[in-house]
This record gives sequence, structure tokens and C-alpha cells, in this order.
Amino acid sequence: VYHWIEMKTKMRIMGFRSGQVQPLSEEVAADLGAELLGEGIVFFIGGVCIFAEYMRQSANSARKEEELNSTLQSLQEQVAQLSLTVEELDARIRENHRLVHSLPQASK
Repeated sequence: VYHWIEMKTKMRIMGFRSGQVQPLSEEVAADLGAELLGEGIVFFIGGVCIFAEYMRQSANSARKEEELNSTLQSLQEQVAQLSLTVEELDARIRENHRLVHSLPQASK
């Protein structure tokens, strides 16, 4: 079948009228089959390697994204804590100012 399709296509490309395609001899057909099988195996292994690399890169990317999300979450928590600390210190300062202003003024 492969030989028939190949020959018909070549004849049409070259502009010849396609006639009867002669069948291959057993030896030539075996060589062509072995070549096709070898190429198929090589392409299959190449495809598996590409797929494996894609999966590895996807896993690495997901791991990095998870690390970044974890770091971002940690930083957001620290900012929230620092914000509360600043508000607490600001309240203490205001209270101290109020206490200082409520003390009687010392005369000179």
C-alpha cells in the first residue's frame, strides 16, 4: 500500500499519467518495511522524549509557581503583622503625647 501511494503521488507530481504500479519484489518490500519500521521507532522514541521533557518542565514550572505563591503569602502575612505593630505603636505615641500635654506646665 505504501509503495502504491508513493508511486501514484510521485507520478502525479511529475505530471505523468499514473498507470499500473508494479508490485515490489519480496526482498525490496522487506527492506522498505524494515526502513519504515525503523523510522517509526525513531520517531516514537523522539516523541516520547519530547513528551517526557514537556512533563519535566511542567513539573518544574508548577513547583516554582508554588514556591512563589508560598513566598508571597508569607510576605503578605509579615506586612499584615507589621501594619498591626505600626498601628499599635502609633496608638502608644498618641497616648504618650496626650499624657505629656495633660501634665501641668512647669513655670520658669
